[in-house]
Amino acid sequence: MRSAGAAKHDLDPIEIASRDEITALQLERLRWTLKHAYENVRHYRDAFDQAGVHPDEVTDLRDLARFPFTVKDDLRQNYPFGLFAVPREQVMRIHASSGTTGRPTVVGYTARDVSTWADLMARSMRAAGGRKGDIVHVAYGYGLFTGGLGAHYGAERLGCTVIPMSGGQTARQVQLISDFRPDMIMVTPSYMLAIGDEFERQGLDPRATSLKVGLHGAEPWTNAMRQEIEQRFAMDAIDLYGLSEIIGPGVSCECIESKDGLHIWEDHFYPEIVDPATGRPVADGQTGELVLTSLTKEAFPIIRYRTRDLTRLLPGTARSMRRMEKVTGRTDDMLIIRGVNVFPSQIEELILKDSHLSPHYVLEIYRRDHLDALDVVVEPRPDLGDYDEATQRACAQNLSRAIKSYLGLSVGVRMAEVGEIERSVGKARRVIDMRVKA
Repeated sequence: MRSAGAAKHDLDPIEIASRDEITALQLERLRWTLKHAYENVRHYRDAFDQAGVHPDEVTDLRDLARFPFTVKDDLRQNYPFGLFAVPREQVMRIHASSGTTGRPTVVGYTARDVSTWADLMARSMRAAGGRKGDIVHVAYGYGLFTGGLGAHYGAERLGCTVIPMSGGQTARQVQLISDFRPDMIMVTPSYMLAIGDEFERQGLDPRATSLKVGLHGAEPWTNAMRQEIEQRFAMDAIDLYGLSEIIGPGVSCECIESKDGLHIWEDHFYPEIVDPATGRPVADGQTGELVLTSLTKEAFPIIRYRTRDLTRLLPGTARSMRRMEKVTGRTDDMLIIRGVNVFPSQIEELILKDSHLSPHYVLEIYRRDHLDALDVVVEPRPDLGDYDEATQRACAQNLSRAIKSYLGLSVGVRMAEVGEIERSVGKARRVIDMRVKA
């Protein structure tokens, strides 16, 4: 594990600037980005005019709350290039979502945007404990997904040696980690656990690897999963946050010396927290939906984007910039089962408290007697030997009781065979909805 933080002289000056310096820079950049969006993107010009607001009226950061939100459907309605603020010929890179629930969301980058992104990823990696000369194993997917290339460019900008493995081929992941002896791995937390399983399947000890730091993002994960990863690999597991609509990974990152929330790089992104139901801003320290505004993007400025991620803003600690609490849920992954609000992360925490259970799980929703029902499918830990039927039944009953006590919801618990639950090579699929859609 690598527990030392970056020396102050290694940091960008803005990382340790005063709050007055940060807010002054934010206001200057906010006024530019609002004007840039209004003058070059018809969607924003129409939306601002309809709301009766104009970039020239912004004299304080609080004025941003008067401007309309941007939501994912706005990106889909302007597919593919309708939100670009520069001529297409100036767009150096295009990334896009998978589009599994509709049209994909498309984002563009100028050469300067790509350079800024590399700078922010390098800053994030340095905050997480990465250093010039480190070997970095990138197991995020490459391609239209922003994870792989964002990590790759950031590692190169930091001065690291990059292993561009991408996702999948788990046995080869283990081989390259064993042979090349990287210092850092960048991968989703769920796939990190799958890599750990493969080490053990091959009779290798994951704690004996060269890895000192794992930089994990792209999906919500709990502190309980952090502890699981750190114990299995004897390394620091650091949280990284970003989303393609804003820039990709590198919007915020934990600092290795504190691990107390993700410092938002506020010189490039302005955060707000709003009530998910009303859209009204809430005070720092209160939980709500994260809303982000880009401050420096040229090709794809985005104004008050509703991320649907639930968190809260906290004062800076290891850096001057404010922190966002670890995201463990989204407004769109909340399940409502017989009137009870359930987040997968809540059940994950209870699973990981039981030393008999593996961190791999899935939630199955179905209809029973015209009512919604939930089954939690879990696996025993493979290193604890064979479970007899009585032991499995006891584990299932214990988890069911814990969920009932914590959430007030009766659920079924099914013990699967070791390896039966699908292992993700990217973002884990935690919920399977088997209800018949009308």
